[in-house]
Amino acid sequence: MKECVIRRTAAKEPFMAKLEDSMIVCRCEEITKGEIRQAVYDGMMTMNEVKRYLRTGMGLCQGQSCSRKVRDIIAEEMSVPRETIEISSARNPIRPVPMSIYANDKACKRR
Repeated sequence: MKECVIRRTAAKEPFMAKLEDSMIVCRCEEITKGEIRQAVYDGMMTMNEVKRYLRTGMGLCQGQSCSRKVRDIIAEEMSVPRETIEISSARNPIRPVPMSIYANDKACKRR
């Protein structure tokens, strides 16, 4: 299998808007395809970088509805296979959550 090497370089040509750039990709954060394309043009080349830059996948769905499309857009803009773009890292909840919630223990059933 051929390994794909991603090199970080400055964009060779100016950013060109496309007709479909107004399409909303991340509904929770209302991020459009054009904003994701612009982020890649600005140097964000991984899912985590785009996530930190635009907040894609940080809404209510936690990327369940948009992460595949965001990954496809990044790969398309970089002209690399989709599989070379790593998925974004999952993070723990901000507030402490009792383990009984995760385990669906008796504490959950008392409510």
